[in-house]
Order: sequence, then C-alpha cells, then structure tokens
Amino acid sequence: MATLTEQLSQLYTNIHSTIPKEILDKVKTMESEHSASFDVSKAAKAGDKLPDFKSRMHSERKGNIVLFFYRGEWCPYCNLELRALQKIVPELAAKGTTLVAVSPELPHQAFVTSQKNELTFPVLSDLGNGLARQLGIVFKQPDTIKDVLGFWGGLDWKAHCGDESYEVPVPATILIDKTGTIRNTFIDPQWTKRLEPATVLKWIDEL
Repeated sequence: MATLTEQLSQLYTNIHSTIPKEILDKVKTMESEHSASFDVSKAAKAGDKLPDFKSRMHSERKGNIVLFFYRGEWCPYCNLELRALQKIVPELAAKGTTLVAVSPELPHQAFVTSQKNELTFPVLSDLGNGLARQLGIVFKQPDTIKDVLGFWGGLDWKAHCGDESYEVPVPATILIDKTGTIRNTFIDPQWTKRLEPATVLKWIDEL
C-alpha cells in the first residue's frame, strides 16, 4: 500500500506531465508565491488556544480533535488526503479523538465533498475563512488561479464559497486536546505536501 506521500508525488507527476506549459508555468508561479507569502511566525502553534473553541467545535464533543484544513473539493491533493484520513477514523475513535475537516466552502458544497470521498467524519464550513484567519493560515490566491481552474473546466467560486475572494486556508493538520489547547501542528504552504495519517496517530499516542 502506497503512503500518502507516495500517492501525492505520483499525482504531482501526473498533473505536471499532462498540462500545457502555459498552465504549468502559472501553477509553478502560484506555488512559489504561496511559499514566499506565508509567514509561519503568525500561524498557530503548540500551546495556543483554539479561538472560540467551544462554539465552533461543539462543546458536547469530548476528547481530542484533529482539525484538517483543506482548500476545497476542487483540489485533487485535498481529496487524496481526505480519503487517506478516512482510513484512520476507527483508530482515531479508539483513541478518543474526533477528526474534523474544515474548508471555506458553503455547507452544500462541503456535503458534496463528503459524499464524493465517502467520508464518515464531520466536514464543516468555515465561511470567509474566519477560523483559518484567526489561526494565521489564510492565503489569497493570485488572479492566475482563474486560468488554472479554467483549464479544468472552470469553477464558480461564489457558488462554492459564497464570495469572490479566492482565499483558501494553507493546508493544515492541527491536534487539539479536550481543553481546546493546540498540541501539535503541520502547516506547509506547499499545498502538495501533507502529513501522513500515521503521524497523526503518533501525535495522539504521545499526548
């Protein structure tokens, strides 16, 4: 069974080897801008409290929470990770941990994402990237994203996210304990880099 990293690498190779050079150049420029503009010092870190923890994550949930911020159903890397995380849901539950996926997509689109990837864990809408912004992980995509998305048939951003900001969260995996304290984070502005599900389980074992 290939690891998530191996699957992501294969996906990257497939995409970069099949799209026209003019689109590939725009993708590479976006990747560079994404990394250059992200200020890791402003992002959430271990020891921080999750903003508005109880109301956002529902106070009735007990135990630890793993928050996974993804860009949207339109992102193939995000879908790949969502499916990989689904495979460890039983192990997370056995460890008293709930997995929650979060994106700026509207609720109906979040439902589409959940159904498409056959997810059994909550997929929530962070409209306007409110929580992601408080965690310091919001990225405003350049106008070239419209050309890139257009190559794959286009995307009605407002219909998906309720605005035309083209803002997305930096893909992030965040472990929060039952007090709402962040215990570990993986936040990488390179959207093709993701945390292995096995590492998530290791984080929990080390609490």
